[in-house]
Amino acid sequence: MVRNHIRSKMIEPQDCDDGDEHETLPLPTLPPMPRERVPLQKSSICSRSYFMVVMVFFHVYIINVIVLLLYVHYNNGPGDVLATPNRDEASRGSNHHKPPESHQQPSYSGFQRDMYLPRLEGIRVGHVQKLSLVPDKVHEMQTLSLKPLLFEIPGFLSEEECRVVVQLAQLKGLMESQVMVPEGQEELTEQLNLSPDEIFSLLDLNQDGQLQLQEILTHSRVRDGIWLTPENLREIYAGLKADPDGNGLLSLEEFRSLGSDAFQRFLQQRGVKSSQLVRNSRHTWLYQGKGAHQVLRDLKKRVTRLTRLPSALVDLSEPLQVVRYEQGGHYHAHHDSGPVYPETACTHTRLAANTSTPFETSCRYITVLFYLNSVEGGGETAFPVADNRTYEEVSLIQNDVDLMDTRKNCDKSNLRVNPTKGTAVLWYNYLSDGQGWVGEQDEYSLHGGCVVTRGTKWVANNWINIDPDYQRQARYQQLVSQQGEEDAEDEGEQSQPSPEQLHTDDSHQEL
Repeated sequence: MVRNHIRSKMIEPQDCDDGDEHETLPLPTLPPMPRERVPLQKSSICSRSYFMVVMVFFHVYIINVIVLLLYVHYNNGPGDVLATPNRDEASRGSNHHKPPESHQQPSYSGFQRDMYLPRLEGIRVGHVQKLSLVPDKVHEMQTLSLKPLLFEIPGFLSEEECRVVVQLAQLKGLMESQVMVPEGQEELTEQLNLSPDEIFSLLDLNQDGQLQLQEILTHSRVRDGIWLTPENLREIYAGLKADPDGNGLLSLEEFRSLGSDAFQRFLQQRGVKSSQLVRNSRHTWLYQGKGAHQVLRDLKKRVTRLTRLPSALVDLSEPLQVVRYEQGGHYHAHHDSGPVYPETACTHTRLAANTSTPFETSCRYITVLFYLNSVEGGGETAFPVADNRTYEEVSLIQNDVDLMDTRKNCDKSNLRVNPTKGTAVLWYNYLSDGQGWVGEQDEYSLHGGCVVTRGTKWVANNWINIDPDYQRQARYQQLVSQQGEEDAEDEGEQSQPSPEQLHTDDSHQEL
């Protein structure tokens, strides 16, 4: 009887609280029945309904989060995200109101990584993208290479715009693009105070205890701005009696016997022709900011749309450089920007670098090159190692064939772009760091101007300067913003200092 009573209690249904009241009646004691109990489903129905409600709310929550993220992403275009460390700064150029204190730039101690750099997609070599850069016109942009990421846009400038830019450059006047010894080179040598043994070690790239011709040539071109061929170097060796055994190699003892300026003094005594310089051209700089000619300002706006970068970065970059190459003019292969190490400062942000390092480089994230006329003969822009499988500096000079020599070996370059009036060419000098900012230098961006065999060549360059050090770039933009506010208080209107006010022409390095 006790067993049957317990069994009877175990099979009582446990109703959910649905508002009904049930009276519990005593169960009569019956003899065991040979039947199985049919389980009731009321409890399981309640549990299943509760589970379904929870899952519905969970999925609705996840969907709402995704929709919110997509809304924020697509409503913050590239021009809104990267204008300045404070996004509100982008709109301040169009009004004269100072933002509230809560929207001021962060302090120098650190800037939040809320900026990123959009990059154009190359897809594949030969891929064509349609662009809308000016009203009522569609431009086509073709991918020329992926290493470096390089594009060509025909008809970027009209014939009238090309004519105006050339005339403005002529009106301002052009200067020689290169002197024999770069300014400040001797001071830098004195600051470093390197011994002959230390210099020898720096030049000995393969550390074999001897200096090959190509190792000396690279040093001379960077230091003296003189483009020597292997034949020229052998003549200098003979004139200085620097290579007694005549094997074309310099040992440490032979190098010690030479003075630090031995090559330069020898070349000055013999005389240097313009064709022997790294660059043989004339150039000038044209400001594109407020008050500049309308064509120059329109060109800058078009570059901003093309690069998809915010106008603040373009505005704070170098002015437009216009260059003229006469017949015989050239520019041997080079990089527009150098690698940036912890001890190196970018020229455009040196005011915010807070460092006394003697090493500076022009941090030119993007190059946009414009052809202002169609050249009668030669004058192509050559990319010697574009889309190469590998890049090795020592392999650029092999068997007396110098791939960087644009007077002799342009035809051996992997890619050459013909100079056609109105065409623009854009390429990236740096890779991405994978987090939306500037990464390492793209060594494949090595390029040069082939010798002009007939006629004259006119080109212009827009460089977009961005510091690979995020904090330095942010501090620089803050300094410019603060300077603009101080000037506005003095002049009674909101303005920003122009790149020409912040930098002198000496800061625009010819790399």
